[in-house]
Amino acid sequence: MQMNSASTKKSTINDAFASKFAKSMFLTVLGIAILMFIGTRMFTHIDLNLYGYMVGTIVFLGGFFYRFIAWGERPPTKIILKKGLKLVFSKRTAKTAVSHLAIYDFIKKRGFYRWMQHVLIGWGCILACLVTFPLVFSWMYFTMDDNGYYTVVVMGMDLLQIKADGIIAWFSYNALNISAIMVIAGVCMALYRRAKNMQARAEQKFIYDLMPLYLLLFISITGLLLTIQNVFLHGWMQPQMSLIHQFSVILTLIYLPFGKLAHIPFRPMSVLARNYREHYGEQKMKACKVCGDHFVSVEQSNDVINVLGVNHIEFNMEDGFNLAELCLPCRRKYRISRFSGVPTHQVKVKEANQNARG
Repeated sequence: MQMNSASTKKSTINDAFASKFAKSMFLTVLGIAILMFIGTRMFTHIDLNLYGYMVGTIVFLGGFFYRFIAWGERPPTKIILKKGLKLVFSKRTAKTAVSHLAIYDFIKKRGFYRWMQHVLIGWGCILACLVTFPLVFSWMYFTMDDNGYYTVVVMGMDLLQIKADGIIAWFSYNALNISAIMVIAGVCMALYRRAKNMQARAEQKFIYDLMPLYLLLFISITGLLLTIQNVFLHGWMQPQMSLIHQFSVILTLIYLPFGKLAHIPFRPMSVLARNYREHYGEQKMKACKVCGDHFVSVEQSNDVINVLGVNHIEFNMEDGFNLAELCLPCRRKYRISRFSGVPTHQVKVKEANQNARG
């Protein structure tokens, strides 16, 4: 009976793949190939000059899935993803997405300068991606008619005709130049801040903090040089500069999932985390066992304790509570009291920098 039940067990799509990584890569590449088949009118409109970018993007997707799946398998991340996805269609999602992904409102609390630098870099990169990836995979391309009009083809369909010397065509030609100028300005602001801010200078590392900025700067400058060479130098050294620019983009795409820039594709997950905190925070808040302040939702507090248990980390104190049931200031003072023997956690004095901005 056991053998029969085992043999009749329903198979799923997961059984066809060796791992989640393999399934994610296969389905993504298959989806891109299908969209390319449709967008290029059965592969009849492919720009081989963009082949290197295509290969770099596929390698980037492999690194991204590897990093994302490894991150998503962690017990705390599983909880946020599972409960956050259930709330993705809630009313607060649109507002949170605009705040976190569009206007970077959470960074504005750290100062206007840092907010502006993130807006320039963030939207410069987004604009570049919105232009580059449809062109790379031929989901969008242009055909030229004899009447002086371009036909914009999107997913294999003629979308509209634009005048070759019109305003729409001008913005189409210069979209990448505009994005490059935005990124250069934002990166220069970031480098200036890192050179002048003492805390940043003390904490930063070249490989992790500065190299990603230099890569973005190099990509943007070489991209602008292509236009300068074409317009002002009649194409002098443009093939060589095109290869340099392409190589820098591919190198950055391969590096992106494994360095500081990985927070760019991971950023949408912050919407799920924010929904999780706000939704359960509206239901019931947890009071600190020492000072009584409500510092986190009961759901999140229980999830933290459960995750610590899964990782075989126990913070059950002799006083009858878990360390995760204390707010951050009381938790810090309680740990000090354990080493010093002085019950500092019972002193109801808040830290001066508890609500500091920055």
